Amino acid sequence: MAAHPAKSYQSELNSLDTMVAQMGGLAEQALGQAIDALCHSDPELAEATLENDRAIDRLERLVDDLAISIIARRAPIASDLRQIVTAIRIAVELERIGDLAKNIAKRAITIASESHPKRVMNGFAHIGQAVLRQLKDVLDAYSQRNAEAALKVWQRDQEIDAMYNSLYTELLTTMMDEPQSVGLYAHLLFSAKNLERAGDHATNIAETVYFLMHGKALSEERPKSDVTSRTLILGQGGAGKS
Repeated sequence: MAAHPAKSYQSELNSLDTMVAQMGGLAEQALGQAIDALCHSDPELAEATLENDRAIDRLERLVDDLAISIIARRAPIASDLRQIVTAIRIAVELERIGDLAKNIAKRAITIASESHPKRVMNGFAHIGQAVLRQLKDVLDAYSQRNAEAALKVWQRDQEIDAMYNSLYTELLTTMMDEPQSVGLYAHLLFSAKNLERAGDHATNIAETVYFLMHGKALSEERPKSDVTSRTLILGQGGAGKS
């Protein structure tokens, strides 16, 4: 996008980009910390994640305040307005990713003293790394104004769903085999869902980047393959399993 002729106006738009980039970096860090804290039973690292979430929240408020101020004073149109709306939308998605990281961190603290099953944790780490890659790639697409790179992130969302479906099934099976550890597996199950949701938010950002560059929404239906809700219903109606 071309620079705006008014230097002060362009500086404000640049500030929005900078704050969103800072939020993105903090969201990546928070999610990575939460995953490591859960996988390695590290409550101190989980506590650091909670502090990151507070910083993300503060930045989201700053983005909102600046965006509203620009709209009120500059009456932006066309690509300028899209840039401002995009910053607001992405800030919301990043704030929610921060919340999801916080939720995982809180569960990591709760179950830090319990023995974590290696096979399940390997699956958790696998989906965690995939979600972190999605987040990094979509933030790069935003900073580079690269709609094609954003589209690739959007198309990979179903890979995250497939990993989550597999981990979900593994957790439910293990939970039924080890009823004495149902609390532990419930925390892991919710944490896995938090990761899948973080992947969804990265996909939302990809759609927003596409809108920023093309001025229209993606016309294709999002490629989703999360079947866990249907699986749970079928399981509850099956041979005594719940």
